[in-house]
Amino acid sequence: MNILYRKSARKRAVQALYSWQISNNNINDIEHHFLKKKNNKIDIIYFKKIFNGVTNIVKELDEIIKLYILRKINTLSLIEKTVLRISLYELKNCNEIPYKIIIDEGIELAKIFGSKNSYKFINGVLDKIVVKMKLKN
Repeated sequence: MNILYRKSARKRAVQALYSWQISNNNINDIEHHFLKKKNNKIDIIYFKKIFNGVTNIVKELDEIIKLYILRKINTLSLIEKTVLRISLYELKNCNEIPYKIIIDEGIELAKIFGSKNSYKFINGVLDKIVVKMKLKN
């Protein structure tokens, strides 16, 4: 699938996951809401994979993230948590994507949606995770 379409899927996943966190609405309703927006330049299958994948194992992802941050996870901004969850989900479940691309995409998402220095924090955490996971691609 087109790389730009995957970028769009990740952006939409950040928005959908953020919406889920602040609203506690039904996952299926949120997914439907974000998919009904017309956009032919999005990898819908990848969006669904990320969105549903993260929501299905969010507690597991958070437990892993806690190991790599120096503060309590509930002090992270919702955007930082969301970007880390998506990136970690991809590192664990999307072996066809080189880890460097996943990190770069996480940094870009943090620059787009996060606060001024969020991307530095995201980069540091993801680097630690990759070293621990011993990824080699």
